[in-house]
Amino acid sequence: MDSVQALITQIQGLSSSAGDVSRLHSNLKQAEETIFSESARLFSALDQLDPSIHSLGYLYILEACSSGPLTKERAAALVLPISRFINACAVEQIRLAPEKFISVCKRFKDQVMLLEAPMRGVAPLLTAIRKLQTSSEHLTPLHPEFLLLCLLAKCYKTGLSVLHDDISEVDQPRDLFLYCYYGGMICIGQKRFSKALELLHNVVTAPMSTMNAIAVEAYKKYILVSLIHHGQFSTSLPKYTSSVAQRNLKNFCQPYIELANSYGTGKITELQTYVQTNKEKFESDNNLGLVEQVLASMYKRNIQRLTQTYLTLSLEDIANTVQLSSAKEAEMHVLQMIQDGEIYATINQKDGMVRFLEDPEQYKTCEMIEHIDSAIQRIMALSNKLTGW
Repeated sequence: MDSVQALITQIQGLSSSAGDVSRLHSNLKQAEETIFSESARLFSALDQLDPSIHSLGYLYILEACSSGPLTKERAAALVLPISRFINACAVEQIRLAPEKFISVCKRFKDQVMLLEAPMRGVAPLLTAIRKLQTSSEHLTPLHPEFLLLCLLAKCYKTGLSVLHDDISEVDQPRDLFLYCYYGGMICIGQKRFSKALELLHNVVTAPMSTMNAIAVEAYKKYILVSLIHHGQFSTSLPKYTSSVAQRNLKNFCQPYIELANSYGTGKITELQTYVQTNKEKFESDNNLGLVEQVLASMYKRNIQRLTQTYLTLSLEDIANTVQLSSAKEAEMHVLQMIQDGEIYATINQKDGMVRFLEDPEQYKTCEMIEHIDSAIQRIMALSNKLTGW
Protein backbone atom coordinates (compact mmCIF):
# COMPACT_ATOMS: atom_id res chain seq x y z
CA MET A 1 0.00 0.00 0.00
CA ASP A 2 1.49 3.36 -0.99
CA SER A 3 1.81 6.31 1.43
CA VAL A 4 -1.29 8.16 0.17
CA GLN A 5 -3.64 5.18 0.49
CA ALA A 6 -2.07 4.24 3.85
CA LEU A 7 -2.79 7.75 5.16
CA ILE A 8 -6.40 7.70 3.88
CA THR A 9 -6.93 4.26 5.49
CA GLN A 10 -5.48 5.53 8.78
CA ILE A 11 -7.81 8.58 8.76
CA GLN A 12 -10.79 6.30 8.07
CA GLY A 13 -9.83 3.92 10.87
CA LEU A 14 -9.03 6.48 13.56
CA SER A 15 -11.96 8.90 13.43
CA SER A 16 -14.66 7.18 15.45
CA SER A 17 -13.82 7.85 19.13
CA ALA A 18 -12.08 10.67 21.01
CA GLY A 19 -9.16 8.37 21.84
CA ASP A 20 -8.73 7.31 18.21
CA VAL A 21 -8.88 10.93 16.99
CA SER A 22 -6.22 11.88 19.54
CA ARG A 23 -3.94 9.11 18.19
CA LEU A 24 -4.70 10.20 14.65
CA HIS A 25 -3.71 13.76 15.56
CA SER A 26 -0.27 12.60 16.74
CA ASN A 27 0.19 10.53 13.57
CA LEU A 28 -0.86 13.43 11.30
CA LYS A 29 1.64 15.76 12.98
CA GLN A 30 4.42 13.26 12.25
CA ALA A 31 3.21 12.79 8.66
CA GLU A 32 2.98 16.51 7.76
CA GLU A 33 5.97 16.40 5.43
CA THR A 34 4.39 13.53 3.49
CA ILE A 35 0.99 15.27 3.42
CA PHE A 36 2.51 18.40 1.85
CA SER A 37 4.63 16.50 -0.66
CA GLU A 38 1.70 14.32 -1.72
CA SER A 39 -0.98 17.05 -1.53
CA ALA A 40 -2.01 16.74 -5.21
CA ARG A 41 -2.67 12.99 -4.91
CA LEU A 42 -4.34 13.39 -1.52
CA PHE A 43 -6.71 16.00 -2.95
CA SER A 44 -7.84 13.45 -5.54
CA ALA A 45 -8.39 10.93 -2.74
CA LEU A 46 -10.58 13.27 -0.64
CA ASP A 47 -13.75 11.71 -2.05
CA GLN A 48 -12.92 8.62 0.05
CA LEU A 49 -13.38 10.71 3.22
CA ASP A 50 -16.49 12.17 4.83
CA PRO A 51 -15.78 15.71 6.12
CA SER A 52 -18.32 15.29 8.92
CA ILE A 53 -16.68 12.08 10.21
CA HIS A 54 -13.03 12.39 9.16
CA SER A 55 -12.79 16.12 9.89
CA LEU A 56 -9.28 16.21 11.36
CA GLY A 57 -7.66 14.26 8.54
CA TYR A 58 -9.65 16.20 5.95
CA LEU A 59 -8.41 19.45 7.53
CA TYR A 60 -4.74 18.42 7.35
CA ILE A 61 -5.11 17.52 3.67
CA LEU A 62 -6.99 20.73 2.81
CA GLU A 63 -4.34 22.84 4.48
CA ALA A 64 -1.62 21.19 2.42
CA CYS A 65 -3.66 21.50 -0.79
CA SER A 66 -4.41 25.18 -0.27
CA SER A 67 -0.82 26.20 0.54
CA GLY A 68 1.55 27.58 -2.06
CA PRO A 69 1.00 30.19 -4.78
CA LEU A 70 -2.63 31.12 -5.34
CA THR A 71 -3.94 31.16 -8.90
CA LYS A 72 -7.47 31.55 -10.24
CA GLU A 73 -7.42 27.95 -11.45
CA ARG A 74 -6.32 26.67 -8.04
CA ALA A 75 -8.86 28.90 -6.26
CA ALA A 76 -11.71 27.67 -8.48
CA ALA A 77 -10.82 24.05 -7.68
CA LEU A 78 -10.63 24.58 -3.90
CA VAL A 79 -13.49 26.96 -3.07
CA LEU A 80 -16.28 24.37 -3.19
CA PRO A 81 -14.47 21.57 -1.25
CA ILE A 82 -13.41 24.02 1.48
CA SER A 83 -16.91 25.52 1.70
CA ARG A 84 -18.46 22.04 2.05
CA PHE A 85 -15.85 21.09 4.66
CA ILE A 86 -16.53 24.18 6.79
CA ASN A 87 -20.26 23.44 6.79
CA ALA A 88 -19.90 19.73 7.57
CA CYS A 89 -16.84 19.43 9.83
CA ALA A 90 -17.12 18.24 13.44
CA VAL A 91 -16.40 20.99 15.98
CA GLU A 92 -14.61 18.71 18.47
CA GLN A 93 -12.15 17.59 15.78
CA ILE A 94 -11.27 20.92 14.16
CA ARG A 95 -10.70 22.48 17.60
CA LEU A 96 -7.81 20.03 18.07
CA ALA A 97 -5.94 21.94 15.34
CA PRO A 98 -7.44 25.46 15.45
CA GLU A 99 -4.41 27.10 13.80
CA LYS A 100 -4.86 24.83 10.75
CA PHE A 101 -8.59 25.52 10.58
CA ILE A 102 -7.89 29.27 10.74
CA SER A 103 -5.22 28.92 8.03
CA VAL A 104 -7.60 27.06 5.68
CA CYS A 105 -10.39 29.59 6.27
CA LYS A 106 -8.09 32.57 5.63
CA ARG A 107 -6.91 31.00 2.38
CA PHE A 108 -10.55 30.37 1.49
CA LYS A 109 -11.17 34.10 1.96
CA ASP A 110 -8.22 34.87 -0.34
CA GLN A 111 -9.62 32.46 -2.94
CA VAL A 112 -13.11 34.01 -3.13
CA MET A 113 -11.52 37.47 -3.31
CA LEU A 114 -9.24 36.37 -6.16
CA LEU A 115 -12.31 34.98 -7.95
CA GLU A 116 -14.06 38.33 -7.30
CA ALA A 117 -16.89 36.46 -5.58
CA PRO A 118 -16.80 37.62 -1.93
CA MET A 119 -20.46 36.64 -1.51
CA ARG A 120 -19.46 32.95 -1.78
CA GLY A 121 -17.36 33.27 1.35
CA VAL A 122 -19.79 35.09 3.65
CA ALA A 123 -21.98 32.20 4.89
CA PRO A 124 -19.14 29.64 5.22
CA LEU A 125 -16.96 32.05 7.23
CA LEU A 126 -19.84 32.86 9.59
CA THR A 127 -20.25 29.11 10.15
CA ALA A 128 -16.48 28.81 10.70
CA ILE A 129 -16.55 31.54 13.35
CA ARG A 130 -19.36 29.85 15.28
CA LYS A 131 -17.54 26.50 15.16
CA LEU A 132 -14.24 27.98 16.29
CA GLN A 133 -15.66 30.21 19.06
CA THR A 134 -15.50 28.88 22.61
CA SER A 135 -18.17 31.44 23.57
CA SER A 136 -20.02 34.39 22.01
CA GLU A 137 -17.52 36.68 23.79
CA HIS A 138 -14.55 35.10 22.00
CA LEU A 139 -13.05 37.17 19.15
CA THR A 140 -11.46 34.74 16.70
CA PRO A 141 -8.90 35.60 13.97
CA LEU A 142 -11.71 34.85 11.48
CA HIS A 143 -13.95 37.73 12.61
CA PRO A 144 -12.05 40.41 10.62
CA GLU A 145 -11.88 38.12 7.55
CA PHE A 146 -15.65 37.59 7.69
CA LEU A 147 -16.41 41.30 8.12
CA LEU A 148 -14.13 42.20 5.21
CA LEU A 149 -16.06 39.81 2.94
CA CYS A 150 -19.35 41.28 4.18
CA LEU A 151 -18.08 44.74 3.25
CA LEU A 152 -16.92 43.67 -0.21
CA ALA A 153 -20.17 41.77 -0.86
CA LYS A 154 -22.26 44.59 0.68
CA CYS A 155 -23.84 42.02 3.03
CA TYR A 156 -24.06 44.57 5.84
CA LYS A 157 -26.96 42.94 7.69
CA THR A 158 -25.12 39.60 7.83
CA GLY A 159 -22.06 41.40 9.18
CA LEU A 160 -24.15 42.92 11.97
CA SER A 161 -24.85 39.40 13.30
CA VAL A 162 -21.37 39.23 14.92
CA LEU A 163 -21.29 42.85 16.06
CA HIS A 164 -24.00 42.45 18.73
CA ASP A 165 -21.73 40.25 20.90
CA ASP A 166 -19.86 41.78 23.84
CA ILE A 167 -16.26 40.76 23.17
CA SER A 168 -14.05 40.02 26.19
CA GLU A 169 -11.65 37.34 24.90
CA VAL A 170 -9.15 38.38 22.21
CA ASP A 171 -6.41 36.17 20.75
CA GLN A 172 -4.45 38.89 18.89
CA PRO A 173 -4.69 42.71 19.34
CA ARG A 174 -4.63 43.24 15.55
CA ASP A 175 -7.80 41.14 15.24
CA LEU A 176 -9.58 43.55 17.60
CA PHE A 177 -8.41 46.61 15.63
CA LEU A 178 -9.64 45.15 12.34
CA TYR A 179 -12.87 43.77 13.83
CA CYS A 180 -13.81 47.19 15.20
CA TYR A 181 -12.69 49.05 12.06
CA TYR A 182 -14.52 46.81 9.58
CA GLY A 183 -17.46 46.59 11.98
CA GLY A 184 -17.61 50.39 12.11
CA MET A 185 -17.69 50.53 8.31
CA ILE A 186 -20.52 47.98 8.18
CA CYS A 187 -22.54 50.04 10.69
CA ILE A 188 -21.90 53.15 8.59
CA GLY A 189 -23.22 51.25 5.57
CA GLN A 190 -26.40 50.52 7.55
CA LYS A 191 -26.51 54.10 8.91
CA ARG A 192 -26.20 52.74 12.46
CA PHE A 193 -24.00 55.65 13.40
CA SER A 194 -24.18 55.20 17.18
CA LYS A 195 -22.79 51.64 16.98
CA ALA A 196 -20.26 52.76 14.34
CA LEU A 197 -18.96 55.44 16.73
CA GLU A 198 -18.66 52.88 19.53
CA LEU A 199 -16.58 50.53 17.38
CA LEU A 200 -14.37 53.26 15.87
CA HIS A 201 -13.87 54.72 19.37
CA ASN A 202 -12.57 51.29 20.46
CA VAL A 203 -9.93 51.36 17.71
CA VAL A 204 -8.80 54.90 18.48
CA THR A 205 -8.55 54.37 22.25
CA ALA A 206 -7.18 50.79 22.25
CA PRO A 207 -3.72 50.23 23.81
CA MET A 208 -0.90 50.67 21.28
CA SER A 209 2.86 51.11 21.63
CA THR A 210 3.37 52.51 18.12
CA MET A 211 1.05 54.40 15.78
CA ASN A 212 -0.80 52.06 13.43
CA ALA A 213 -2.55 52.73 10.14
CA ILE A 214 -5.83 51.13 11.24
CA ALA A 215 -6.19 53.61 14.12
CA VAL A 216 -5.44 56.55 11.80
CA GLU A 217 -8.11 55.49 9.28
CA ALA A 218 -10.56 54.81 12.12
CA TYR A 219 -9.97 58.29 13.55
CA LYS A 220 -10.76 59.92 10.19
CA LYS A 221 -14.06 58.06 10.00
CA TYR A 222 -14.72 58.73 13.71
CA ILE A 223 -14.52 62.49 13.05
CA LEU A 224 -16.88 62.29 10.07
CA VAL A 225 -19.44 60.05 11.78
CA SER A 226 -19.38 62.27 14.90
CA LEU A 227 -20.30 65.26 12.71
CA ILE A 228 -23.08 63.33 10.93
CA HIS A 229 -24.54 61.81 14.09
CA HIS A 230 -23.92 64.44 16.76
CA GLY A 231 -23.31 67.57 14.70
CA GLN A 232 -20.06 68.23 16.54
CA PHE A 233 -16.63 66.79 17.27
CA SER A 234 -14.20 67.19 20.15
CA THR A 235 -10.47 66.60 19.59
CA SER A 236 -9.92 65.68 23.27
CA LEU A 237 -9.53 61.93 23.74
CA PRO A 238 -10.34 60.00 26.97
CA LYS A 239 -7.56 59.67 29.56
CA TYR A 240 -7.31 55.90 28.96
CA THR A 241 -6.23 56.50 25.32
CA SER A 242 -2.60 55.51 24.73
CA SER A 243 -0.05 58.33 24.87
CA VAL A 244 1.03 57.40 21.31
CA ALA A 245 -2.49 58.08 19.99
CA GLN A 246 -2.86 61.22 22.12
CA ARG A 247 0.35 62.67 20.66
CA ASN A 248 0.13 61.62 17.01
CA LEU A 249 -3.41 61.00 15.77
CA LYS A 250 -4.28 64.64 15.12
CA ASN A 251 -1.12 65.14 13.02
CA PHE A 252 -2.20 62.38 10.63
CA CYS A 253 -5.78 63.67 10.33
CA GLN A 254 -5.38 67.45 10.03
CA PRO A 255 -7.71 67.93 7.01
CA TYR A 256 -10.48 66.15 8.93
CA ILE A 257 -10.00 68.25 12.07
CA GLU A 258 -10.12 71.39 9.93
CA LEU A 259 -13.31 70.07 8.32
CA ALA A 260 -14.81 69.68 11.81
CA ASN A 261 -13.76 73.24 12.69
CA SER A 262 -15.40 74.54 9.51
CA TYR A 263 -18.54 72.53 10.31
CA GLY A 264 -18.68 74.12 13.76
CA THR A 265 -19.19 77.59 12.27
CA GLY A 266 -22.57 76.51 10.86
CA LYS A 267 -21.76 78.26 7.54
CA ILE A 268 -22.65 75.90 4.71
CA THR A 269 -20.87 77.95 2.02
CA GLU A 270 -17.56 77.86 3.89
CA LEU A 271 -17.89 74.12 4.44
CA GLN A 272 -18.69 73.51 0.74
CA THR A 273 -15.62 75.53 -0.27
CA TYR A 274 -13.38 73.58 2.13
CA VAL A 275 -14.69 70.22 0.87
CA GLN A 276 -14.15 71.25 -2.75
CA THR A 277 -10.60 72.41 -2.02
CA ASN A 278 -9.72 69.11 -0.30
CA LYS A 279 -11.84 66.81 -2.45
CA GLU A 280 -8.82 64.93 -3.83
CA LYS A 281 -7.56 64.12 -0.33
CA PHE A 282 -10.94 62.83 0.86
CA GLU A 283 -11.34 60.82 -2.36
CA SER A 284 -7.92 59.17 -2.01
CA ASP A 285 -8.88 58.15 1.54
CA ASN A 286 -12.15 56.63 0.21
CA ASN A 287 -14.04 58.97 2.51
CA LEU A 288 -15.66 61.33 0.00
CA GLY A 289 -19.08 59.65 0.37
CA LEU A 290 -18.97 60.21 4.13
CA VAL A 291 -17.80 63.80 3.66
CA GLU A 292 -20.80 64.44 1.41
CA GLN A 293 -23.04 63.04 4.17
CA VAL A 294 -21.36 65.51 6.55
CA LEU A 295 -22.29 68.32 4.16
CA ALA A 296 -25.90 67.14 3.95
CA SER A 297 -26.10 66.83 7.75
CA MET A 298 -25.24 70.51 8.23
CA TYR A 299 -28.64 71.47 6.81
CA LYS A 300 -30.22 69.22 9.45
CA ARG A 301 -28.15 70.72 12.26
CA ASN A 302 -29.08 74.24 11.22
CA ILE A 303 -32.76 73.29 11.07
CA GLN A 304 -32.46 71.70 14.54
CA ARG A 305 -31.00 74.96 15.87
CA LEU A 306 -34.10 76.76 14.62
CA THR A 307 -36.30 74.51 16.79
CA GLN A 308 -34.52 75.93 19.86
CA THR A 309 -35.37 79.52 18.86
CA TYR A 310 -38.75 79.44 17.12
CA LEU A 311 -42.16 77.88 17.77
CA THR A 312 -43.34 78.44 14.19
CA LEU A 313 -41.49 79.34 11.03
CA SER A 314 -42.36 79.40 7.33
CA LEU A 315 -40.71 76.96 4.93
CA GLU A 316 -39.49 79.99 2.97
CA ASP A 317 -37.72 81.38 6.06
CA ILE A 318 -36.20 77.97 6.83
CA ALA A 319 -34.86 77.74 3.27
CA ASN A 320 -33.33 81.22 3.48
CA THR A 321 -31.85 80.73 6.95
CA VAL A 322 -30.17 77.39 6.27
CA GLN A 323 -29.27 78.28 2.67
CA LEU A 324 -31.47 75.78 0.84
CA SER A 325 -32.50 76.61 -2.71
CA SER A 326 -36.31 76.63 -2.21
CA ALA A 327 -39.19 76.20 0.23
CA LYS A 328 -39.88 72.82 -1.43
CA GLU A 329 -36.38 71.61 -0.62
CA ALA A 330 -36.80 72.85 2.96
CA GLU A 331 -40.07 70.91 3.19
CA MET A 332 -38.32 67.71 2.03
CA HIS A 333 -35.62 68.14 4.69
CA VAL A 334 -38.14 68.83 7.45
CA LEU A 335 -40.32 65.86 6.47
CA GLN A 336 -37.32 63.51 6.43
CA MET A 337 -36.17 64.77 9.83
CA ILE A 338 -39.66 64.26 11.30
CA GLN A 339 -39.72 60.72 9.88
CA ASP A 340 -36.25 59.95 11.33
CA GLY A 341 -37.27 61.34 14.75
CA GLU A 342 -34.63 64.08 14.56
CA ILE A 343 -37.17 66.87 15.17
CA TYR A 344 -40.80 67.00 16.27
CA ALA A 345 -42.92 69.25 14.10
CA THR A 346 -46.04 69.57 11.95
CA ILE A 347 -46.31 71.25 8.54
CA ASN A 348 -49.38 73.23 7.51
CA GLN A 349 -49.46 72.63 3.77
CA LYS A 350 -51.99 75.41 3.23
CA ASP A 351 -49.88 78.33 4.47
CA GLY A 352 -46.42 76.67 4.34
CA MET A 353 -45.82 77.08 8.08
CA VAL A 354 -43.87 74.67 10.29
CA ARG A 355 -44.82 74.30 13.95
CA PHE A 356 -42.08 72.89 16.17
CA LEU A 357 -43.18 70.59 19.03
CA GLU A 358 -41.72 69.20 22.26
CA ASP A 359 -40.28 65.65 22.36
CA PRO A 360 -43.37 63.45 23.01
CA GLU A 361 -41.35 60.65 24.66
CA GLN A 362 -42.39 60.31 28.33
CA TYR A 363 -40.15 57.28 29.02
CA LYS A 364 -43.02 55.32 30.54
CA THR A 365 -44.20 52.97 27.79
CA CYS A 366 -43.70 49.20 28.16
CA GLU A 367 -41.28 49.18 25.21
CA MET A 368 -39.14 51.96 26.70
CA ILE A 369 -39.07 50.29 30.14
CA GLU A 370 -38.01 47.00 28.53
CA HIS A 371 -35.29 48.80 26.57
CA ILE A 372 -33.95 50.50 29.74
CA ASP A 373 -34.12 47.23 31.70
CA SER A 374 -32.22 45.39 28.96
CA ALA A 375 -29.48 48.07 29.01
CA ILE A 376 -29.20 47.85 32.81
CA GLN A 377 -28.93 44.03 32.70
CA ARG A 378 -26.16 44.26 30.09
CA ILE A 379 -24.21 46.82 32.15
CA MET A 380 -24.57 44.67 35.29
CA ALA A 381 -23.29 41.59 33.42
CA LEU A 382 -20.28 43.53 32.13
CA SER A 383 -19.63 44.93 35.62
CA ASN A 384 -19.67 41.41 37.13
CA LYS A 385 -17.23 40.22 34.48
CA LEU A 386 -14.86 43.11 35.19
CA THR A 387 -15.08 42.42 38.92
CA GLY A 388 -14.25 38.76 38.24
CA TRP A 389 -11.06 39.75 36.43
